[in-house]
Amino acid sequence: MDAARLRFLSIAECQRLINAADPGFRQLVQAALLTGCRYGELGRLVVSDFHPDSGTITIRQSKSGKSRHVVLTTEGIEFFGQACINKGGEDRILANGGGKPWRRSNQGRPMAQACAWAKIKPAVNFHALRHTYASLSVMAGMPLVVLSRNLGHSTTRMCERHYAHLATDYVADQVRAAAPVFGLKPSNVRRIG
Repeated sequence: MDAARLRFLSIAECQRLINAADPGFRQLVQAALLTGCRYGELGRLVVSDFHPDSGTITIRQSKSGKSRHVVLTTEGIEFFGQACINKGGEDRILANGGGKPWRRSNQGRPMAQACAWAKIKPAVNFHALRHTYASLSVMAGMPLVVLSRNLGHSTTRMCERHYAHLATDYVADQVRAAAPVFGLKPSNVRRIG
């Protein structure tokens, strides 16, 4: 799909979704919104993957099969610090309400229910939380190269294709700040005829 991604949640919708999510599912939603990580990546995280000193989490196996480090915000560091309390190094950071690992299709029902309770229309799937993270980050001025790296893309091509249209203010600000200025003055000479 080459078209830009159009549907992402606003901050207000994210807050409503978090509040509406079942407590056993809420942490998974929060983690996705704070990192932009995929469902499977989040489900595999263990406590030793969180590095509070560097403010990162390690994704040991991404979609491409490669590992990567995801840089966290201060809010993300606090979230993962809380999620790791009283857990051992190989314990899952995010487990379902029954304390079991999240399985391949366990997110569909709780996501649909949270969207319904939060009155998010049209409802979004779990992967839309990744797009929300990316879209809101770009609109806040995150360079596409930084976003690409945090999301685990090998090049900026995917981010350019799907999110560059959201960076127009950022691009305009950067061009106006960095493009050459020649000191040209408007002329009062007018063309005759």
